[in-house]
Amino acid sequence: MNNFEYCVPTKVIFGRDTQKRAGEIIREYGFRKVMIHYGGGSVKKSGLLDQVTSSLEEAGIEFILFGGVQPNPTLSKALEGMEICRRENVDFILAVGGGSVIDSAKCIADGTPNPEIDPWKYFMKEAVPPKALPHGNILTLSASGSETSQSCVITNEENGLKRGFNCPTHRPLFAVCNPELTFTVNRFQTGCGTVDILMHTLERYLGGTTKDTALTDRIAEGLMKAVIEAGAAADLNPEDYEARATLMWAGSLSHNDLTGLGREVMMTVHQLEHELSGKYPEVAHGAGLSALFCSWARYVCGDDPMRFAQLAVRVWDVEMNFENPLKTALDGIQRMEDYFKSLNMPVRLSDLEADVKEEDFDEMAEKCTNFGRRVLPGIRELGKHEMMDIYRMAL
Repeated sequence: MNNFEYCVPTKVIFGRDTQKRAGEIIREYGFRKVMIHYGGGSVKKSGLLDQVTSSLEEAGIEFILFGGVQPNPTLSKALEGMEICRRENVDFILAVGGGSVIDSAKCIADGTPNPEIDPWKYFMKEAVPPKALPHGNILTLSASGSETSQSCVITNEENGLKRGFNCPTHRPLFAVCNPELTFTVNRFQTGCGTVDILMHTLERYLGGTTKDTALTDRIAEGLMKAVIEAGAAADLNPEDYEARATLMWAGSLSHNDLTGLGREVMMTVHQLEHELSGKYPEVAHGAGLSALFCSWARYVCGDDPMRFAQLAVRVWDVEMNFENPLKTALDGIQRMEDYFKSLNMPVRLSDLEADVKEEDFDEMAEKCTNFGRRVLPGIRELGKHEMMDIYRMAL
């Protein structure tokens, strides 16, 4: 087991009707002017936005509204939000939505008090936010884990790059998590969320060559089995509270570092997917992950068949073939692919709604290597050539 540091300071307020406590929660921190940041019309149609604004009004807290966040949130939207926060003297950002809204809020929080720094430098690892506005969230989609994580991913439309970085400023003060708010999430987005939750732990589980992480392995395996069951249950009955609750809590645990403690964390498939949805913004992140994962797994599993076999046996209940562990590993990958299909999720790039072209793979792989400045480490090191092989396999 490797050395690690673990700190998750976000307060989680979990359960039914918790969104109605927004004003009370924010007032306890003493904030005076809040930007409520959200996406499209769903928070309005559902009545959630009205519940939140009423709660703030009852608590005597001034607020402004800033909506319009799209999936794969953009730098330009965040820059607009920074200007509004400065002009309006906002001292707290409340994100109401899923991972895209929360990541956009984190970017705004990083940039607002640091006008002298180009915020894109943070994503290019050329600068670190010296300070940031505090922020919290009301979660409406179980997927990214951004509600408690230190990560933030943004797309720069000017150069077509989708990049993320981790920073302590990204830890929200609080996350309000009511599973009932996800009852109206459609089947596709529920499937995307289930995939993303699984991937955050799968990529930690399969991310490197660290040995002797027995406790972390068992935590990860238990979470994955619970998510597999809950994802199937929510797919059958979108208003299954216990299934939705499991997915929501698992989303937070899967990406707050718990399921990878003591292991190397690589997130290789996430890096490959960032270039995919950076090139094709209409590709939902979870769909891109399910379209790429099994091809990546088949490409690299021969380099560590016992690790993939352990996953197959412990999570997918595959019988161990001691004479041919690679067969066990491949059977487990097939079980994963079959599960994705059962949720009506894509398992190839050609299954996506976007018209993904092989001629774009060179550009995508070039960007994924940061224009030749990096390789992706992991069970098998991936350079540009290997990345293109995986994209082709997935097509």
